Amino acid sequence: MTLPLAETINGMTIFWIVLGIVLLILLLVMFSFIGLYVRALVSGAHVTFADLIGMRLRNVSSVVIVNSRIQAMRAGLEVSTKEMESHVLAGGNVMRVINAMIAANKANIDLSWKTATAIDLAGRDILEAVQTSVNPKVIDVPNPALGRMTIDAVSKDGIQLKVKARVTVRTNIKSLVGGATEETIIARVGEGIVTAIGSSADYKDVLENPDHISKAVLHKGLDANTAFEILSIDIADIDVGENVGAKLQADQAESDKRRFQAEAEKRRALAVANEQEFKALAQQNRAKVIEAESQIPMAMAEAFRSGHLGIMDYYRMRNIQADTSMRESLGTGSGEERKE
Repeated sequence: MTLPLAETINGMTIFWIVLGIVLLILLLVMFSFIGLYVRALVSGAHVTFADLIGMRLRNVSSVVIVNSRIQAMRAGLEVSTKEMESHVLAGGNVMRVINAMIAANKANIDLSWKTATAIDLAGRDILEAVQTSVNPKVIDVPNPALGRMTIDAVSKDGIQLKVKARVTVRTNIKSLVGGATEETIIARVGEGIVTAIGSSADYKDVLENPDHISKAVLHKGLDANTAFEILSIDIADIDVGENVGAKLQADQAESDKRRFQAEAEKRRALAVANEQEFKALAQQNRAKVIEAESQIPMAMAEAFRSGHLGIMDYYRMRNIQADTSMRESLGTGSGEERKE
């Protein structure tokens, strides 16, 4: 009877020791969360110890969750700890989302938890978006950081104008996810400025009424499918550039000049070639004449042999030739005397 009693006492002792250790661990864990628990309880954002322990097991910062919940409850927003934990586990910034929702609530902007977390997870700065929606921002067109200082356009009279514009925008919360960024706004406004100046008949009209550019650009609805709403487009500066029309005309005239010179050179080369051909043809004809003249003595000899030409006929022909030669020499001499 003594041995079983001793074993029973030893078993009870081990049980109480284990139970004490477990209770001690629980007390230590609860003690580590007692500050957060009391702070949440006092602030009206009650969080249970089970939730706090679950956050620790899920590797979620309980301090961030409790502080965010207190902040939300104080601002009149009802967001559960599970929703906050889910957003943190998804890689979001719960503190920034809560701050954005509080700012939107104070500014009477409709921003739900689902929309705010979607924007945050999409990589957009939700707090900056709300602040821009409340306090519009100004965008320079063109953006100097991209290397261009002015938007250059040419009116119908050929005068180039250099324009700087400022676009006032505010964030469109509903289209922030999937909407185009500032670069699209800058590109569209620049395109609208070029179109407005290009459709102007005279550059002086643009200088006198720069607001015509703003009105023409605003009527195009350039903020469609973007994350912003354009409030105004203001022309900050307009400078007169080059006379592009005159420059183009001068370039065209120079091009025409070179083309006409090439054509004239072509015609001259063709004329020279024709002249050379005529000279060659003349030489060829002269050779034929010489060849024909070389046949005369042989023809005369043949005429003597055949009896068709007598000696007196030959003398008369020679006399005629001599007379003709004399007349030619006299004519040549008199011509030279006249020239002298």
